[in-house]
Amino acid sequence: MPASIILSNLSWSTPDGRPLFPNLDLSFGPERAGLVGRNGVGKTTILKLVAGDIQPQTGSVSVQGRIGMMRQSVQVDDGATVADLFGVTTELALLGKAVAGDATVEEIATIDWLLEERIAAALSDVGLDAGPETRLAALSGGQRTRAGLGSLVFQEPDFLLLDEPTNNLDRDGRIAVIDLLSRWKAGAIVVSHDRELLDCMDAIVELTTVSARRYGGNWSRFQERKQLELAAAEHDLADAEKTFDEIARTAQVQVERKARRDGAGKRKADRGDMPRISAGGLKMQSEGTSGENARLAARQKQQASAAIVEARQRIEILQPLSVHIPPTRLPATKVVLRVDHLSVGYGDRPPVLSDISFDLVGPERVAVIGASGSGKTTLIRAITGAVAPSQGTVRVFTDYALLDQAVSMLKADETIRDNFRRLNPEADDNAGRAALARFMFRADAALQPVSTLSGGQLLRAGLACVLGGTRPPPLLILDEPTNHLDLDSIAMVEQGLAAYDGALLVISHDEAFFRATGITRRLELPMRRKG
Repeated sequence: MPASIILSNLSWSTPDGRPLFPNLDLSFGPERAGLVGRNGVGKTTILKLVAGDIQPQTGSVSVQGRIGMMRQSVQVDDGATVADLFGVTTELALLGKAVAGDATVEEIATIDWLLEERIAAALSDVGLDAGPETRLAALSGGQRTRAGLGSLVFQEPDFLLLDEPTNNLDRDGRIAVIDLLSRWKAGAIVVSHDRELLDCMDAIVELTTVSARRYGGNWSRFQERKQLELAAAEHDLADAEKTFDEIARTAQVQVERKARRDGAGKRKADRGDMPRISAGGLKMQSEGTSGENARLAARQKQQASAAIVEARQRIEILQPLSVHIPPTRLPATKVVLRVDHLSVGYGDRPPVLSDISFDLVGPERVAVIGASGSGKTTLIRAITGAVAPSQGTVRVFTDYALLDQAVSMLKADETIRDNFRRLNPEADDNAGRAALARFMFRADAALQPVSTLSGGQLLRAGLACVLGGTRPPPLLILDEPTNHLDLDSIAMVEQGLAAYDGALLVISHDEAFFRATGITRRLELPMRRKG
C-alpha cells in the first residue's frame, strides 16, 4: 500500500480550552507539502498528532509508512555523540569489535558492514563535517540541527516531519537543507516560514482556525494564487459598492417621484377635480406601494452592505498591512556609520572580529552575512556600544534604533501604547493611536501588555514604536528579524520596512527578505580562525 497520512474529522483544543482546528480533514501522499499559517494556529500540533506524540481529542490519524520527525531543537545530553543521535552506538561498537577480530560468528552475522558509509552519506547530505564520534555539545545550534536532520535521512523514512528546519541555521546550513528537500523523493510535511525552502514543495497547505486549504505547486505559485484571490476580492468590493450606490440612487429617485405625485394629487384634490373617496383610495395605494418599495430597497441595501463588509474583510486578510511612514529625509551623501579597522574579542580568546572596515552612506540597505560564529551579532553590539572594541573605532553619525530578536527596546510590563509614548514623547495620544493603528494595533489592541505578545506581534510593535512617530530615526539596525515569525508577520514587517526611507543594517540569512526590503549591498564577515 502506498505511503499516506490521513487526518479525518480531527479536532484539537489547547489545555485552556482554545480550539485550534475543528473537524479537520486532510491527507498527504508521497509528496513534499509545506504547512503554513499564523503562529498559534496548530501547525506543530498537527506534526505531533501525526507522529503519535499526542492523541486526537476527536477524529482519527491514519499513517501508512514509517515516520521520521525532527523537532525545532535537538536536545543535548552530556557526552552524547552523533552516533547516539543516529541510534547506532551499539552497532558501531560491534563493527569495531569485528574489525579487531574479536566478534563471534553470531555477532558477525548481524553486522552492517556499510554502516559507516551510510552515516557519512547522511551527514554529507545535510552538509555537516562531522563523524559518529563527534560530541553534540561541541556543535553549534545550527550544526546540531543539521545532525538531527541527518539522522532522519539515515533512517530512510517514508515521511519526513520537519518543524522549522532552517531556523538558526547560517546560509550554508539553509542551502544544505534546501538542497536535501529538493532531492527528496519520499513524503515530507514541512512547517516553515522559509520561502526558499517552501519553493521546493509540491503543495502548500494553509492552516487557519476554521479549515485547511491545499494549493498545488510551490510557494511562488501559492503567492500567485493569493494575488488572484486579492484581485477577485477587490473586484467584488468594487461591484458591491457600485450596487450599493445604485440601490441608494434608485431609492432616492422613487422617493422624489412619490413626492411629486403626492404633491400633484393634493393640488388636484384641493381644486375639487377628484372625488374625496377616490383621493383617499389613491393615497392608500400610493402609501402601500411606497412602503413595499422602501422595504425592498432596505433589504437590497442590507445585502449590498454585507457584501461590502465581506469583501473588505477578505482584502484585509490577503493584504493585511499598508503603512505610511514619515520621511527621515536622510541625505544621499551623508555618512551614517563608519567602522574603521575594528577588532573585538572576549577575554584571552582569539578575536571574534578582526580588522573590519566599512562605511554606510545615505539610505543604503546593507545585509551583514556570514557563517555561524563569524561575529555578526558581535558587530552589532560593537556598533551600539554594548561591547568595546579591542582595536579600531566605530562612529555612528545619526540617531538609530536597534530591533534585536527580543525587541528589548520595549518594556515588557508596559502596554504597546505606553511604550510608544515613552519612545515618542512629542506625539500626543491621538497621533500615537493613529500610528499604532497603521501597524494593526487598533483600539484595545494597543493596550496589550508587551509581555503578552507573540513573536510576530512583538516585532510589529517595535516597528510601530520606532517608525510610527513623527521623526523616525535615519538608521534602523535589525538582528535576525524574521526568526520565529510566521509568514503573515514577515509580510507585515517587509511592507513596513519597504515604506521606510532611512538606512538599514540587517543581520539575516533570508534571501527572500533581502529582496523584499531592497538590500543594496552585502557585507560578508570572514570565519574567524580557531586557535
